[in-house]
Amino acid sequence: MDIAKTYLPKQAEDKWYKYWLEHNFFRSVPDEREPYTIVIPPPNVTGVLHMGHMLNNTIQDVLIRRARMKGKNACWVPGTDHASIATEAKVVAMLKERGINKKDLSRDEFLAYALEWKDKYGGIILEQLKKLGASCDWERTKFTMDEDMSESVIDYFVHLHKKGWIYRGVRMVNWDPQGKTAVSDEEVIRKEVNQKLYYIKYEVVSTNVQKETNHVANPTEYLTIATTRPETIMADAAICINPNDERYTHLHGRQVYIPLINRMIPVILDEYVTMDFGTGCLKVTPAHDLNDYELGQKHKLQIIDILNDDATLNEKAQILIGEDRFIARKKIAVLLEEAGALDKMEDYTSQIGFSERTNAAIEPKLSMQWFCKMKELAGPALDYVLNGEVKLIPEKFINTYRHWMENVRDWNISRQLWWGQQIPAYYLPNGEFVVAKTKEEALVEAQAIDPKFTLSDLTQEEDVLDTWFSSGLWPISVFDGVRNPDNAEINYYYPTNDLVTAPEILFFWVARMIMSGYELRGQKPFNNVYLTGIVRDKLGRKMSKSLGNSPDPLDLIDQYGADGVRVGMLLCSPAGNDLMFDEKYCKQGSGFANKIWNAFKLIKGWQVDPNLVSNNQVAINWFESRFNQALIDIESDFAQYRLSEALMATYKLVWDDFCAWYLEMIKPVYQQGVEKQSIDEPTYRATIAFFENILKVLHPFMPFLTEELWHDELFGQREDLDCCIVAQLPTNGKVNTQLKTELEVIQQIITQVRNIRSSKGLSPNMALPLAVKVTSKIDYEKKYWPIIKQLGNISQLTEVNGAVNGANNFIIGTDEFFITLNLNVDVAAEIERFEKEEDYLIGFLRSVQAKLSNERFIANAKSEIVENELKKKADAEARLEMVRANLRGLRDE
Repeated sequence: MDIAKTYLPKQAEDKWYKYWLEHNFFRSVPDEREPYTIVIPPPNVTGVLHMGHMLNNTIQDVLIRRARMKGKNACWVPGTDHASIATEAKVVAMLKERGINKKDLSRDEFLAYALEWKDKYGGIILEQLKKLGASCDWERTKFTMDEDMSESVIDYFVHLHKKGWIYRGVRMVNWDPQGKTAVSDEEVIRKEVNQKLYYIKYEVVSTNVQKETNHVANPTEYLTIATTRPETIMADAAICINPNDERYTHLHGRQVYIPLINRMIPVILDEYVTMDFGTGCLKVTPAHDLNDYELGQKHKLQIIDILNDDATLNEKAQILIGEDRFIARKKIAVLLEEAGALDKMEDYTSQIGFSERTNAAIEPKLSMQWFCKMKELAGPALDYVLNGEVKLIPEKFINTYRHWMENVRDWNISRQLWWGQQIPAYYLPNGEFVVAKTKEEALVEAQAIDPKFTLSDLTQEEDVLDTWFSSGLWPISVFDGVRNPDNAEINYYYPTNDLVTAPEILFFWVARMIMSGYELRGQKPFNNVYLTGIVRDKLGRKMSKSLGNSPDPLDLIDQYGADGVRVGMLLCSPAGNDLMFDEKYCKQGSGFANKIWNAFKLIKGWQVDPNLVSNNQVAINWFESRFNQALIDIESDFAQYRLSEALMATYKLVWDDFCAWYLEMIKPVYQQGVEKQSIDEPTYRATIAFFENILKVLHPFMPFLTEELWHDELFGQREDLDCCIVAQLPTNGKVNTQLKTELEVIQQIITQVRNIRSSKGLSPNMALPLAVKVTSKIDYEKKYWPIIKQLGNISQLTEVNGAVNGANNFIIGTDEFFITLNLNVDVAAEIERFEKEEDYLIGFLRSVQAKLSNERFIANAKSEIVENELKKKADAEARLEMVRANLRGLRDE
């Protein structure tokens, strides 16, 4: 190949991804090999690639590529989730732009538009994942509303209903007024909100006044109630006080008037009320608060729902009909003040629930819904985790999981939407309903009740199932294990191996997959759950579009290459801990790719001279041991799912051990005018073998660069299918611990020599003599002389019995080393060299200072650019001071 000056990632990425696809390297079918299976956490069909996806899918791709290279039958199943609430909102918005109202459409018409939207936008994120290098089996791509997937969901619903674990009833639910649907507790995000606390006066009804709803008495006494929701007073059913509160003993059995509408409600007694909070009086609104609902049930209070599904006030409110709840709040405060019923207002902060999908403030609402009993399903799913059959990584999430599962409530599984799997319940004219997979099967059930029923008598439930109900079947349904529980694929690929996902959906999704796995197959769905952290910016803020602190992943790939971004993401991503992302990590990843490319170019520039004798056996033996040790460490890191540490171990092996030390130990002496430097054959062959193995170890992290280099003629002629993606990972060999330890000493010697040379301002090309007082068993003179001479530029190495006067010394272990600097130095030449450097540094400082003195530059440049210029100035000033000190010393001689 023609060698570019630097690695050009875009060319390699487009070429090799296409090649892998054409040669079916990602494809998996059951065979005799051990399977390794990952199912992708299906991103919403509405989604586009964000930094969380980048992290999650990079980790999955590293795991799947590594398994493939270990000879396993690697199967990574991709797909998307239909995301009922989010997608329906997108389709409604699209229709609005076209001047179409959802209310004017039939269900089938709306679904046609929804499918049109899905076909246009639904596959964007999967195409973006290909840019990252994701080696999914794309022929297996599933969508949670594919016909077979939907049929599986319906089968599961019917199965659970037959067991009595799904039921229908009126309950207080979390209502999303924007989506106009119920949402589960887990889909409610609690946020701190600044509000107002309204102190409202309720007139106490006189004992001698008839209880007429239209009667207005002269106020003689009133109770003050503090509330953040004055717009709901029209739905009040009682005022509650603590029976032990002596302030209100005289009000036991009395009634009060609701301000503005003058409806009388009773004063009730319950120890639920905290006497020292607020005024000690609580307004009870059973239709609009969960706790109030439970109080209402206990005291048999009237339930008055004054809100429509879109959270506007209805006729039962009597006033402000049709107003949005928040507008009504402001208006009712004015009305209360005008009526003399508003005592005061205070600023108040409290937590409010918001819909995860639409970000609308949740409204507690009584609603007829479908529910799934969870206690029966949660028990076995908890046991799987507590007994270690399903491992959560890191283990700190076990307690969170246990708390959820031990306190689980019945799951509201119905959603008031059209986009999703329609609940297979059919209503009969007499008010009863039957549950069956199809309308025809439902008719059989109905005729068992009354043989006169016909298909036209059956009306299917309008609601659809919660999206998590379908995605909870994902590891089973993608292999058709619900409809065909004994098919070859489910028996081969299930249980899957690793699941990589975010902790925030541990209960939403992970727990429900474990539940369905046990219920349908009596098996766990996966062995390990690797829980990633949240991607945050370097200030610790969660990345989001609203904050504008989230880079576009595709822009990062375009700038740094997919391999650079993958390395950048993994360098700072310990399992379960948040990732403090900084673009500099991607730059570091890109720099790493170029480091490998430069190592390749260096080796490519060598030619074998059969007449040369090798002095490099010690270096070869050392790197072999160091490589084997690194393999052990990397394998251990992967076994414990420490992927960031595994990458760092690989990074150090390549950058430090191979490039900075091994290649420097063995590279040929530069010969001016020679196109290719000559090297002996044993060293050349060993180095190419090392480099080839390094490419294998690197491949899961950096698939494009490694595949590009793998096919160069440096490694011999490759067959079409002889690719790095399926190369066998190297296996651990022996580690010569003595050689490894002794080379660490040699590295320290060379580092010390370089430090002394640098501190004295001596040219790196100036050879220095080294003396050593040996007390250890290291044979510096015979065994390590070639390495010390090459890397330290040492002119001679001698052993001494005592200290060398006037020499610079340093101690490593028990051995002492001496460097004598009173050499026969060409003073004039050294002065000339330092003077040239002085002139250069003065000019350099002048140019930097000019930038820093430019007010326009300071005002417009990014802070990091200004900081970089300041660092350049400080470094140059320090170097100039050292150069001048050396000049003074030389001129004094």
